[in-house]
Amino acid sequence: MNTSDSPGRDSGTEKLNWIDRRREKIRAEVERNRRGEHRVPTWVLAVVLVVIVVGWLSFVFLAG
Repeated sequence: MNTSDSPGRDSGTEKLNWIDRRREKIRAEVERNRRGEHRVPTWVLAVVLVVIVVGWLSFVFLAG
């Protein structure tokens, strides 16, 4: 018996499945965005929060 012939155990098959899942995820996101259901990515919200906090802190320390 050769264990490498079993389906789903080959790294090439797993990689192909990962690529297919990634493509489907991207395709679904593009379709949502075209329908107007897009959201702001989390990293953008984090950057905006940091800019607001740094701006507020610089105002407090430089104004005094």
